[in-house]
Amino acid sequence: MDPERAQMLADIAAEMRYVARAVGQSGLSKRVMGAMAAVPRHRFVPEDQRRFAYDNRPLPIGQGQTISQPFIVALMTELLGCGAGDRVLEIGTGSGYQAAVLAELGVEVYSVEIIPALAEQAAQRLQTLGYEKVRIRRGDGYGGWPECGPYAGMLITAATPQIPPPLLEQLAPEGRLVAPVGPMYGSQELSLYERRRDGRLAHRTLLPVAFVPFTREIAGDSLA
Repeated sequence: MDPERAQMLADIAAEMRYVARAVGQSGLSKRVMGAMAAVPRHRFVPEDQRRFAYDNRPLPIGQGQTISQPFIVALMTELLGCGAGDRVLEIGTGSGYQAAVLAELGVEVYSVEIIPALAEQAAQRLQTLGYEKVRIRRGDGYGGWPECGPYAGMLITAATPQIPPPLLEQLAPEGRLVAPVGPMYGSQELSLYERRRDGRLAHRTLLPVAFVPFTREIAGDSLA
């Protein structure tokens, strides 16, 4: 493993130790850390940002959007608790990095991106890198992707004041949803929702985060 990638993993582990009590996790699993190690993050950032690709921080990817901090990607993946064969809905494809991490775990990813250029770039990038378990739809993520649900897990990678009701309807029994909830500009709370067997929804907030806003538009079509 190259030194930059090894340092990124060390930084992720160190930050996880710092927030372990707040998020109720003693650490990150070997499988999640393995997925973080396997995904070439430098392929998901613009050329002029590649020297920073393995820094433990978000980076701009154009269109006013960012690729999330590696620690947050790892934490959200861990909280989701999904693995091989599980079906996950992601709202906000961005560069495709989070989807690639999930795909490394054998997850079937259905990802919705509202910005056409990012959707197209992510679809091409993921195809080039061989992530065949990822499907991307260009359009508004508010309504989810109902025809492919229900989902064992959901990730929202943009700030939302509340979880869109259509997404909750697509969450399978015992499924989990992880999202930054709060004002679209400023700080939010990373939140975990769990659908109990009886259908009720359990919810807890974990730690402060800052994500780009959840934006709305009309639904689009599939790209991959």
